[in-house]
Amino acid sequence: MTRGIGWYVHHQGAGHLQRARAVAAALPRPCTILGTLAGFDTAGLDSLDLPDDRPLGAATFEGRDGAAERPEAFHYAPLNHPGLRTRMARIAEWAARTDPALLVVDVSVEVALFARLLSVPTLVVRLAGTRTDQPHLEAFRSANRLLAPFPAALDGAGVPDWVRAKTDYAGFLGGSAQAAPAASRDIVVVFGRGGAGGDLSALAAAARSVPDRFWHVLGPVSGTGPTPANLHLHGWVSDVERWIARADLLIGGGGDGVVALAAAHARRFLCLPEMRAYGEQTEKAAALARLGAAIVHEGWPPASAWPDLIRAGLALDPTAIGRLHASTAVADCAAAINALAASFERA
Repeated sequence: MTRGIGWYVHHQGAGHLQRARAVAAALPRPCTILGTLAGFDTAGLDSLDLPDDRPLGAATFEGRDGAAERPEAFHYAPLNHPGLRTRMARIAEWAARTDPALLVVDVSVEVALFARLLSVPTLVVRLAGTRTDQPHLEAFRSANRLLAPFPAALDGAGVPDWVRAKTDYAGFLGGSAQAAPAASRDIVVVFGRGGAGGDLSALAAAARSVPDRFWHVLGPVSGTGPTPANLHLHGWVSDVERWIARADLLIGGGGDGVVALAAAHARRFLCLPEMRAYGEQTEKAAALARLGAAIVHEGWPPASAWPDLIRAGLALDPTAIGRLHASTAVADCAAAINALAASFERA
């Protein structure tokens, strides 16, 4: 009998669940999505919702528990947290009940190590950035294979050779190339779930500084005040790819989701990487700049910088970022995961 697999998804941002959904749909075996899924669209998925493990009270979740005596193999293992206790108990019960052939972990050092204690083989997702701290390296060591959801060309220079050798580079697992839409002069700005969103006054200043272009903003924006006639705020949209496909210039952070969409649609890209742990966005953005695939500015630019940045972005050759898209990435990733799971069935 074909055994199923599990796919653990982190609750920071929507990208983890989006790539799990895409690959799970292409798998020839059952796949259960595990994670704190409240507020996410799980329609059509076999899922196991887990209690929230974020700090109790008003503390900010940064992926670390701040404990001086935390074991060095962990990032986040707070004491006396009932949500975390129940979360791990449900993962263990699911593993005992379903006997999975494999667990994909995207991402959690603690879940990766816990799966090893449960004797469940793992494929651990390795995000961009320099992740050479002891907890990450122990999670990588515990894994049977590692999965990078980006092309090898965007990997960091400081990644140890043994980690590279253990990594399957899946490429971007999001976005599907479409026929080029009618040309437009629109600037499209995208804010995802994982960041702080846009600031209305800063967006208005940017639009005023480049008044001969329409600016279309997708995602959350905070603040109030007057807006110029060329600035349009659309909030959350269900057809984000349609907007991106028609953009003359795309502006967004350095997260996997927006970079994948820029590559899939070969859009000229102005990348504004946000500060993330381990340089996840800044290192990826630097690699894009080296490849001539994006113009990069760390943080939101001042109003005076926008005209030159827009001119530089519009001068990009869009084929440079388009070459990073592989149309078969999702199907190839699903086939590789299925083959890895099958190898454990045979064993």
